[in-house]
Amino acid sequence: MRCVSFEKAVHSNVMHSNIIINIAEAYGLPYLPPYLAIVDGVKYENGVNFAVAGATALDAEFYAYKKLGHFLWTNNSLSVQLGWFKKLKSTLCTTKQECDNYFKKSLFLVGEIGGNDYNYPLFGGASPKELEDLVPLVLEKIISTASVRLLIIQIKLPPESSQEGCLPAYLTLFLTLEKAAYDRNGCLRAHNAFAKFHNKQLQFALGSLRAKYPHANIMYADYYNAAKKYVHNPLHHGFTNGVLVACCGGGGSFNFNSSASCGRTGSKTCTNPSTYANWDGIHLTEAAYGFIAKALIHGSFTSPPIH
Repeated sequence: MRCVSFEKAVHSNVMHSNIIINIAEAYGLPYLPPYLAIVDGVKYENGVNFAVAGATALDAEFYAYKKLGHFLWTNNSLSVQLGWFKKLKSTLCTTKQECDNYFKKSLFLVGEIGGNDYNYPLFGGASPKELEDLVPLVLEKIISTASVRLLIIQIKLPPESSQEGCLPAYLTLFLTLEKAAYDRNGCLRAHNAFAKFHNKQLQFALGSLRAKYPHANIMYADYYNAAKKYVHNPLHHGFTNGVLVACCGGGGSFNFNSSASCGRTGSKTCTNPSTYANWDGIHLTEAAYGFIAKALIHGSFTSPPIH
């Protein structure tokens, strides 16, 4: 099996914490080289990762129009990543039959793209409720990209949004004295409610996609409920320092400080990252990504099941 990943990437210092890395390890596959680091003339038969830190599903022009362009980390949206795939594909196969044979045992992971499409408006002052109008646009872009993929592949694994209301960055940026704003785990109710709304709409969209492409094996990866297992009982799963505090950060109640984010002057890294579920306020630790990946591969959190 080969793996190809289109998504928002984690930063390079936690690259091996990504879900696709854990999937590759589980199936004895080599790690995916990042597309922007590949060498011309080399044939990358085992797959490539097209992910870019901060990438969005919607194009940069959309956020410029919404006057949110100054928040963007990159202009390499999902459309740009798709263009990279088409360019790489031409080096791997030429005819339809040749491409069908080449990709028939491939896993295309379109995941967790869309999160940054919501982050940027949130950073600009939008509420989780206001983001609901954005969901159809984000899903349309993801599904249209998947449709291009499904003309040549057999398997696609589109993950859902995870427990965003538990992220130290969100807990810091949207801190409130309203006790009702938090659930029993200390996570922000409104942000997790929005994640569930996005996930439900995604499942509807995938239903339509399955009807359009009955030959394809389209899997839904339930990141949200996989992560919920350790969110509800972190100690039981080895996260003795919990899920709400970042391992690497610049201090504060949740060890997240935008002026001293992980890797910058003023930040520090914990001595035992595996006891934390969160790495830098936004991304998870290798232990947490590994937990989710195992739940997807061996548990009941993919629909239909992988096995």
